[in-house]
Amino acid sequence: MSIINNFIKIQDIVKSINSNCKIIAVTKSQSLELIKPLLDYGHNHFGENKVQEAKKKWSTTLEYNNNINLHLVGRLQSNKAEDAVNLFTYIHSLDSIKLAEKLSTSEQKFKKKLKYFIQVNLDKDINKGGIFIDELDNLIKLCQAELQLNIIGLMCLPSISSYAIEIFSKLHEIAQKYKLPDLSMGMSNDFIDAIKCGSTHIRVGSKIFSNNAVN
Repeated sequence: MSIINNFIKIQDIVKSINSNCKIIAVTKSQSLELIKPLLDYGHNHFGENKVQEAKKKWSTTLEYNNNINLHLVGRLQSNKAEDAVNLFTYIHSLDSIKLAEKLSTSEQKFKKKLKYFIQVNLDKDINKGGIFIDELDNLIKLCQAELQLNIIGLMCLPSISSYAIEIFSKLHEIAQKYKLPDLSMGMSNDFIDAIKCGSTHIRVGSKIFSNNAVN
């Protein structure tokens, strides 16, 4: 099964549920040689987990292809904020005031505006990134009112022990409360449930790049 066949099958599934949902092909650990068929096919939303890996892999390609939307879907340390702003179009892992301030400063430096998802840790799992729900209100207000960051939505990464659908539904509820239009929810194993719960951006890697990934 080729990468393009895998992608088309996922695309067809997504279209059957919500044709406006964006597929972010998560390309961490994948070479540009493997990614190229998707670029040739015309896909332009790609996700990376680490700033340095993305910088090495994508910098040259981005110079001659300005249609690519590069998404940072992994955790972001504040000391990497400047590189992230310079490279990415979307950041899905904004989760602290300190990081928000660094991102705002970097946007001013590069005269660039990104699109941000605030990552919410609804499981209260200390081993994961994401802001706890009782701190979310302050972060949203600071980002919007003082730092002028373009917060477009919320992101979550349910723990293995969690009931993903419950987490997705709860995040959808919270996003509606704050009138945030977008949700970054769902990965290779749960993207169908995520879309049904309102996800507008799914992050899919193994179902695209693995052999026989989609049945």
